[in-house]
Amino acid sequence: MHRNSIAALGLCLLVSAAGVAQAQAPARAQAKTQDWPLYGGPGQSRYSTLKQITGQNVDQLQVAWTYDTNETQGPTETQPIMVNGVLYGITPSHKVIALDAATGKLLWTFDSGIESRGTKRGLVYWTDGKDQRIFIAFQNYLFAIDVRTGKPAPSFGSAGRVDFREGLGRDPATLAVTLNTPGVIYKDLYIVGSRTGETRPTPPGHIRAYDVRTGKIRWTFHTIPHPGEFGHDTWPKDAWTYAGAANNWAGMSVDEKRGLIFVPTGSAATDFYGFDRHGDNLFANSLVALKAATGERVWHFQGVKHDIWDRDFDSPPTLVTVKRDGKMVDAVAQTSKQGWLYLFDRSNGKPLFPIEYRSYPPSTVPGEKAAETQGLPTKPAAFARQRLTEDMLTNRTPEAHKWALDQFRTLRSEGQFLPLAVGQNTVVMPGFDGGAEWGGSAFDPETGLIYVNANDVAWITGLVENKGGTGAQQFYLSNCAGCHGDNLAGAPPAIPSLLALRGNRRPEDIDKVIQQGSGRMPSFPNLSISERALIVEYVLTGQDQAGPRRSMNGAGQSETAPTNIVPYRMTGYNKFLDPDGYPAVAPPWGTLNAIDLNTGEYAWKIPLGEYPELVAKGMKDTGTENYGGPIVTAGGLLFIGATNFDRKFRAFDKKTGKLLWETLLPQSGNATPITYEVGGRQYVVIYASGLGRRGGDRGTTAPSGGTYVAFALPEAGKK
Repeated sequence: MHRNSIAALGLCLLVSAAGVAQAQAPARAQAKTQDWPLYGGPGQSRYSTLKQITGQNVDQLQVAWTYDTNETQGPTETQPIMVNGVLYGITPSHKVIALDAATGKLLWTFDSGIESRGTKRGLVYWTDGKDQRIFIAFQNYLFAIDVRTGKPAPSFGSAGRVDFREGLGRDPATLAVTLNTPGVIYKDLYIVGSRTGETRPTPPGHIRAYDVRTGKIRWTFHTIPHPGEFGHDTWPKDAWTYAGAANNWAGMSVDEKRGLIFVPTGSAATDFYGFDRHGDNLFANSLVALKAATGERVWHFQGVKHDIWDRDFDSPPTLVTVKRDGKMVDAVAQTSKQGWLYLFDRSNGKPLFPIEYRSYPPSTVPGEKAAETQGLPTKPAAFARQRLTEDMLTNRTPEAHKWALDQFRTLRSEGQFLPLAVGQNTVVMPGFDGGAEWGGSAFDPETGLIYVNANDVAWITGLVENKGGTGAQQFYLSNCAGCHGDNLAGAPPAIPSLLALRGNRRPEDIDKVIQQGSGRMPSFPNLSISERALIVEYVLTGQDQAGPRRSMNGAGQSETAPTNIVPYRMTGYNKFLDPDGYPAVAPPWGTLNAIDLNTGEYAWKIPLGEYPELVAKGMKDTGTENYGGPIVTAGGLLFIGATNFDRKFRAFDKKTGKLLWETLLPQSGNATPITYEVGGRQYVVIYASGLGRRGGDRGTTAPSGGTYVAFALPEAGKK
């Protein structure tokens, strides 16, 4: 029987009896417990009222326990949750684990039976006081797991799961759709977006509410509006039948009191060339407020009209309360890849800092129609640099500076919203990974400060004509080069080089990745077996081979079979790195920012992260790229991992940004931590799995792993 069939029947592998989780850990937890039951915390605030650990004693933190998954399949970037003394997390091979939150002892493991890989940033807990369920997706299936048994809840969907591909209005067999960031619970609804591909063909990014007990879809919001729906006129009239993405992959926030959810969305497909989607393209690149009970739109703000730069709203919005004209106003804060923070009144969407619309250049690419204006807030100031100029190039060494200067003079660099060109590369700064990223921001209600970690490096890319082809090279260029580049070199560590696969991976292994997806790479169900074989052959040998003939029609599509070929394609996600592999711009390369939302002014800003080999040479405080967010506590602390290259977990004074404590993790902590209390003891837990951390030769990546590490103060009488 096929493994997926086994999973569908609910025949799951359990390491140990799930009842242990309910029988042992909660008993001890009854002494004094404060849970962390939600991904991102209440309102995605990443705030805790716990204050046992303070600025005065944080330097005494020690490892309380660790749980090593002993898996190396790849990073999962998970923020766990903790409920009733049990910590629930995910392993690199996408198993759900339940751990005793005080000791790290394994209580049970759930294996879906589906081979799944890539990022899994969290899971969702629901209870009505009797039933208790964990919701998580593997590949295109959403599972409901009964936490008392560690098995799929039989009443949910079919044998405990539903298929994300159903209900999208397209042929399910051709769709690649999954979930990397969890949705939210509102009463008896599990509300969720999806992760889709970013090139044609790809499914639309519907927002859907599932009944937590039955798995039935209770409502759907079309992010690509159907005829008669608001926003339909911002697309070509038939775009709803073929356009894709405009999806919520970053997560969302729920306001229980108002019955609202706040949903950030990403760009529409194809990311960088919108010839078949003229118009503003609502509700792509938008923050949308919906009625949680019905999915009705209340208000929206579009951050990028007709996005042709992949400028997703890429983190969950944070619910905050700010002071305006002597009154407290409930607001929602949204960070962005562009390096800006937007702030709105939750009830009506009114900007609490004015947004100014400016005119930007038109596109010179045939068939493209860039938006004439784009809006950016007047405050706070951007937390990442907006335009690369000659005086901002690296001075790490004279040789690196000369190289960067020579390269820069071949590039177009005119700041935000400059349309890409054919034949000359354009600087994108901040790069395609932000600015802000998926880790989210933390808000401190005591001070009104919001904390945002950011990348501050440049990337470069351009467009090239996509000629209709008949062979292996063209299939690679059409389907893979947009990420891995025409030369297969990728943009490590986030986008791996495919050149390293030659002689190291079997053809069937690569074919499986194309079928299933991996990491940030989606699956490609639209490709036939023979087409995948051509791509695999080209990746492993670099040799072009003849394939099935496909001619191009006026829409850029094949006349013989569906394909994602469009007239122009991106040349790749290329970081602007010097010959030694460091950013070719001057530091800081990553920052941690504290912004007063009452005034829009910065309380402090510091570099975040370092390269140990540069520190050894006296080059400190460079900052590094960072993925994963912060948490803030009533104890006066901000905890964050996130940094790619130094494997450090740090605690800062939340008012001043002073570093108070740091420690080394087994791998880089590219995840957002949590804090909770069990048995009267406060714990801080982070998942260390790595994000392709670079090795000593700066051209390879160290193995990723998967270890949950818990820190706490020494118990009384112990040191």
